[in-house]
Parts: sequence; C-alpha cells; structure tokens
Amino acid sequence: MSATHPMSSAERHEFRPVASANRANRHTSLDVFRGLTIIGMIVVNNPGDSGAVYAELRHSAWNGCTIADLIFPFFLFVVGITTHLSLSSRSARGDADAALRRQILRRGTLIFAIGFLLNWFPFYQYGVIAGHPRASFLDHLAGRLETVRFLGVLQRIGFAYVAAAMLTWRASTRRIVVTVAVLLVGYWLALTLLPVPGEDALGAQLLDAPGHTLAAWVDRLSLDWSRWGLGNHIWKSSAVYDPEGLLSTIPAVATTMIGVLTGRWLGSGRSLGERLRGMFAAGAVLVAGGLVWGIGFPINKNLWTSSYVLFTAGVGCLLLGTITWLVDVRQWRRWTTPFLIFGTNPLTAYVGSELTAMLLDSTIKLRVGGHLQSARELIDGRVLASWLDPRAASLVYSLIFVLGWCAILRLLYRRGVVIRI
Repeated sequence: MSATHPMSSAERHEFRPVASANRANRHTSLDVFRGLTIIGMIVVNNPGDSGAVYAELRHSAWNGCTIADLIFPFFLFVVGITTHLSLSSRSARGDADAALRRQILRRGTLIFAIGFLLNWFPFYQYGVIAGHPRASFLDHLAGRLETVRFLGVLQRIGFAYVAAAMLTWRASTRRIVVTVAVLLVGYWLALTLLPVPGEDALGAQLLDAPGHTLAAWVDRLSLDWSRWGLGNHIWKSSAVYDPEGLLSTIPAVATTMIGVLTGRWLGSGRSLGERLRGMFAAGAVLVAGGLVWGIGFPINKNLWTSSYVLFTAGVGCLLLGTITWLVDVRQWRRWTTPFLIFGTNPLTAYVGSELTAMLLDSTIKLRVGGHLQSARELIDGRVLASWLDPRAASLVYSLIFVLGWCAILRLLYRRGVVIRI
C-alpha cells in the first residue's frame, strides 16, 4: 500500500470535483458511483442499533434484494470497470504482460491480506480460553486464530479481481461474454441439479434452506476445521455457511467481468450519447433477465445466485448511466463533491470505517448505571434514541459516522492524496 505525496496545483487538478474530460484513468461519474457505493456500505454496516433498521437498509433474510443487497455487487462492478481502465492504461504505456500479471497477483493478494487482518483484529482473544484456565498471552493469540473468519468482503474482492483480470486480459469481448455465461449457467446447474452430500436431496430442493445448500456444504468442508481441533472459520453469525464462501465467489467473478465489459464500452471511441444508450439498454436487458431467471433460481445475495448477478449488474448499469448523464451531459456537478471525496479513496474509507466501528462497538466502553456500554450504544441509545424513533436514531448514527469519515477524507482529497495498493 502506498500513499501519493501532496501534488502541485496542476497535478492536483485530477482530484477536483470538476475534472478534465480527458484525464487518463479517472472518470468523474465513475468516482461518484464508487463514492455513493462506499457511503451506502458504511451506512448499512454501521447502524446505531442493528435491531432497529429501516427495511431497505437491511440485507434480505434470504431471497430478495433490498438497497443494502445492491452495494457489494456494485463495488465488484466498479472493480471490473477500473480493472479494464487501469490495465489498458498501463499496457498503452508499454508495460509488458508479465509485469501486468505480477501487478494483478500482488494487488489481489494485498486486498485479501487486508481483509484477513481486519477480521483478525485485535489479534487477541479476550475472556476465558477453553482448555486454558490460566491462559498465557500466547494462548490468547492462538485462541483468536481459532475463531478468525478467513473470508469476507475484501477477500472476495481480491479473489474476484484476480480471476476477472486474468480471464479478461487480452480476451475478446465475445470470449468474455461466453465465459460469463458459462460461469453463471454452470453455477446454476451445480446448485440445482447436483445432490448435496449428506442431505439425500438435489440442490434445487434445498435452495430455501440456508445451511443445507451445496454452497454451505463447501463452506463447511473448506472452512470448518473443528474436526481437527483447529476451530470454525465460517462467518460467526451462521457458523454453517459463509455469505462470502468459496463456491459463491464463482458468480461474483462474473459480476466483476460484467464490470470489465462495461469498462470496455465506456473506454470505446463511441460518442457519449451512444455509450449512454448502450448502458441503459444493457441495464434494462440485464434487470429483465435477472427477474425472469429469478423465478426458478431466486435472487439471493448470500448464494450470489446467477439471477442476482444479472439483476444487480443491470441496476448498476442504469445507475452509472444516470450519473454519467447528470454529470457529463447536463453538467450538474455541484452535488458530486461528497461522493468524489469517498470515491477517490475507497480503500481508506472502507478499512478506516471498519476499524472505527470496531473501536466504537467493542473497545471503547464506559460504565453507566453499573453496566459497561460501548460508545456506539451510548450515542445511539442514550443520546439519539432519547428523542428520535429507534429506526431514525439508528440511521442518524450511521449518517454521523459517514460525516466523521467525510471530514477525514476531505483533508486527503483537498491535498490530492490517494492511498492505493
């Protein structure tokens, strides 16, 4: 990971809200879309009270798609677009294919590692360690490793980025489309027609049973090491399936590859009007395809079903097209600054907000009325919820959280500092 140094006034122009239309690797509308996605992710991930959240800001319990369920696929969609733009730019500068492949592997590995370190933080298991009545410091470290979740949001992004970049680099558009189709149809057939080991039933009969799908079986096989005494490394909220598990990462790669195709379209020599019409048309077709496929293979984020891939990619195309129309056609740019602030430093925003949330929720605690309460509980419960509806208080807490990080990122934005890996 590296940070750029403060730039000259000419160089800093790249990071201003009204950016040059000819700048090489950055599109204002794309940064706005990415910033909107990051802000949405922070709001959804950081409610004041997880039990009091407006329905559209809560992930679907299983089948279905809320606003919250759109955020992660939007991020992978953007990763695909920027992957194409970045690699094309480096290739145009004369970088060899071997150097590009090394960059892809290095970046994907770093993204995965950062995600794993976030899951591992604070690297120490507090409380009693089973089997160690007088646990040492090393026992507490080992105890944390036995419960750490291996996979997660950044880990999936790392996997999907590497796979999509390798599969699409130097590939024809037709080949990419065929590969996406093979991934989505193959995943659909695997989850519906293959028998699930230990269940005595085909996958299609178990799609509404979260812990009994083929994806859940793969998660337990690969991530639950309890049979060897090495702990369960699946998402702790379920312990039997992981929403970012290995098998469901396959269609997530397809989401990223659709982003690559979108990046190719945006980077083509066609007129802006033609590109926008193409995006709106593609978005409508993908949304319709996802809805139709969802009749037999339900739209589901946890399984990252093929219908979910089409539907969310379609909505992403429509939203990005709308933002581009507002910014580049109508020239309405005054409203974009907050989103550009987040969109130009997405990794900093995500990692920083996750660490801040951990500190506010589990590390910073005060004793009130004889009970320890986290900073989050005190702000939401004793300050905001004392005069607001619980759901409104929870949302206001999220927005305050966003504003706090907006202030931090604004300092970097004004100085033209971007943290990259």
